[in-house]
Amino acid sequence: MAVQETAIQTKTSRMKRFLREVKAELKKVSWPDKKELSAYTGVVFISVVIAAIVIWLIDTVFTEALKALLK
Repeated sequence: MAVQETAIQTKTSRMKRFLREVKAELKKVSWPDKKELSAYTGVVFISVVIAAIVIWLIDTVFTEALKALLK
């Protein structure tokens, strides 16, 4: 029984230490301001749209090539 309690205490103390370290690391993060966040969001959005178009084009080319090959 004592071994179980020690294991629970060890897990609890490790979890508390982990959360304290996470909090300390989050204080070190350089958070973007509103302007930077908008710019980064725009870059990500445009990148995703371009990647989707490229994948769609490649898929269309392969589909048509396969259709032509199977005829």
